[in-house]
Amino acid sequence: MPKSPQLPTSSVDEIPLSGRRQQAARNDELILEAARAVFVDDPSAPISDVAKRAGVGISALYTRYGSKEDLLRKLCHDGLQLFVDETEAALADDGDDWEVWSRYMRRLVDADTSSLTLALAGKFTPTPDMYALAERANDLSRQLFDRIRPQLRPEIDVHDVSLVFELVAAIRLAGRERTRELRRRYLGVILDGLRAANAEREPLPAPPPTWQEINARWQA
Repeated sequence: MPKSPQLPTSSVDEIPLSGRRQQAARNDELILEAARAVFVDDPSAPISDVAKRAGVGISALYTRYGSKEDLLRKLCHDGLQLFVDETEAALADDGDDWEVWSRYMRRLVDADTSSLTLALAGKFTPTPDMYALAERANDLSRQLFDRIRPQLRPEIDVHDVSLVFELVAAIRLAGRERTRELRRRYLGVILDGLRAANAEREPLPAPPPTWQEINARWQA
C-alpha cells in the first residue's frame, strides 16, 4: 500500500493567517489589553470604554464578547491559566528550592495577575471551567508550597501566599516602571519575613486564610 503523502515541514498551524483573520486576532489582543487596563482601574466602567481605549468599534468588540461579563471571565481565565503555567514551570525546575520559589514569586508579581483579583472578584459569575482551573491552581500551589515549606516560618500556610501577591499588587504609582520596582522591593521584604532562617520572631497574630475564604470572594 502506498504511503500517505507527508505534509510539508510547515504545518497547518504555521500557515500565516489571512488578512482578515490577522486583523481579528489583533483586535482581540487590543481589546484584552484595553479591558485589563480599564477594569483594573474601574471595575464599574462600561464596555464602551474598552472599545474606545482599544481603538476598535463597539461592534467588533461585541462580535468577540457578547457582554461585559464574558469579557471579565476571559480576563480572569487567562490570569488563572498564566498562574497555572508559571506554577507548573516552577515545579519542573530542579534548581535550589528557595531560588526557584523566589523567581516564581517575582515572575507572578511582574505578571500582575493579582490586580485582576483585587478589582474583579465578585463582579461576575465564574463558569464551572473557571472553578476547575482555580482548583488546579490551588493544587499546584500546594505542591510547590510543600516543597518550600521547610524553609518558611512554621505558621505560614499556602493561602498566605495568595494574599501576599494581592498585598504587593496593591502598590500602584503613576509610572509603570516605578510601580514594578517598588513591587519587587516590597516582595523582597515579604520574602525575607517569610523565611524561617533569618531570626526568631513572635508568632503571627491570626490564623491564615482558608481556601473557602479565598474562593468565596468570587461569588457574584
